[in-house]
Amino acid sequence: MKAPKRKIKPEKRTKPKLAVIKFTSCDGCQLSLLDAEDALLDVADAVEIAYFVEARDRRLPGPYDVTLVEGSISMPEHIEQIQEIREQSKFLIAIGACATAGGIQALRNWRNVDDFVRMVYAHPEYIDTLETSTPISEYVQVDFELRGCPINKHQLLDVVTSLLIGKQPRTPTYSVCMECKRRGTPCVMVSKGVPCLGPVTQAGCNAICPSVNRGCFGCYGPMEAPNTESLGQHLLDIGAAPGEVVRLFRNFSGYAEDFRLASDAFEEMMA
Repeated sequence: MKAPKRKIKPEKRTKPKLAVIKFTSCDGCQLSLLDAEDALLDVADAVEIAYFVEARDRRLPGPYDVTLVEGSISMPEHIEQIQEIREQSKFLIAIGACATAGGIQALRNWRNVDDFVRMVYAHPEYIDTLETSTPISEYVQVDFELRGCPINKHQLLDVVTSLLIGKQPRTPTYSVCMECKRRGTPCVMVSKGVPCLGPVTQAGCNAICPSVNRGCFGCYGPMEAPNTESLGQHLLDIGAAPGEVVRLFRNFSGYAEDFRLASDAFEEMMA
């Protein structure tokens, strides 16, 4: 007599685990993800959102398949935390200007942070902070950087989807000037003499500021091989003072290497 065949249950496939974690920042990049709405729901169906305090209370432990990190490293405890997150993450993605370049708070890197602490806090002795605000890549290996202040939600969804299906994520490496051309926006430097970082800034925002007659602030950080020296000299030629050029480079992504070196060089002209 033959034994009855055992029914083999199909193996239950587990969803990839996604974590979204914040350090020093304004939460704007996480809000960009939430603002994706319907597209975010599609992602939520494909992954298990294990950790995302901005969106839900549930906090599952790692390891995580994809971890998105917003914010700069600016407090002593952040160093140990980001190292632990790196160990728990298959793919670690830095999102936004704070995580990729230190953010606007990196302005303190050119000054004594204790001076700011004394001016802002009634009891500075309670404050424990690092002397600098730096990108997370200063302390751990980052698998991909997504620039912006805030990030482009469509780029974020594309990056997450690409990683989940085993595809290499891609973002533009050309300048904001290309986006101005595509939308038919006249160059604000040529037509109005407005200082603009567009020629050296990575595309991704669809040239929002130039479209309303404002110069680019460099939110997406340096483009590939930016000629910051040439742009800075042009800004001087059209009437900008060296101090204005320094301030322009030291903005949302001012501590990114190419912008930092440019601002330091033009600051030396003021000495």
